[in-house]
Amino acid sequence: MNRFRKEFLKGIIISNPVFVLALGLCPALAISISIDNALGMSMGVAIVLLGSNVMVSAIRKIIPNTVRIPVFIIIIASFVTIIDLSFQAYFPPLHESLGIFLPLIVVNCIVLGRSEAFASKNSTFHSIADALGIAIGFMLALLLISLFRQILGTGTLTLFGNELLSLPGLADHPMTLFILPPGAFLVLALLLALFRRMGVLKNE
Repeated sequence: MNRFRKEFLKGIIISNPVFVLALGLCPALAISISIDNALGMSMGVAIVLLGSNVMVSAIRKIIPNTVRIPVFIIIIASFVTIIDLSFQAYFPPLHESLGIFLPLIVVNCIVLGRSEAFASKNSTFHSIADALGIAIGFMLALLLISLFRQILGTGTLTLFGNELLSLPGLADHPMTLFILPPGAFLVLALLLALFRRMGVLKNE
């Protein structure tokens, strides 16, 4: 149980996929213009990551080493197809908003990387802990980036169509730079600088 807890917590801070490992930045920065998008992408990545980690760890001893990567991709693609069709059926606006980045989870280096680096070498029990930790770390990173981008870029904070916050002045004259691609890099850089200043992230 101690190792389960260790692997779980490691993915949230020590090996945070966005802020520490700098993996999966393309979808993280592209879709993080709203909390809705962040939650949707996080949910998709979490389900695919958990499913693929469990499947890979369960059959790791019978997968020939020479074809392990194609097998991992087939497993991941199967889960991604399920998620993509489910979002399309039950959450059409969210599916449209996430666009191509939802099916591209197939080649997301976070998911494939955990299958190769961890699930293929560890038990199913510990692979679940790894998947949950990495998924939560990814979700927290996306939510934090989205929070700043949405508030600064629109002057409001909405969740599934419900307005939770509106800042006087900023709502009328938002800093639209933050909902554009350069704004994503700027917010990420400022958050990384803040975390290193606070000592949350250690310099190598």
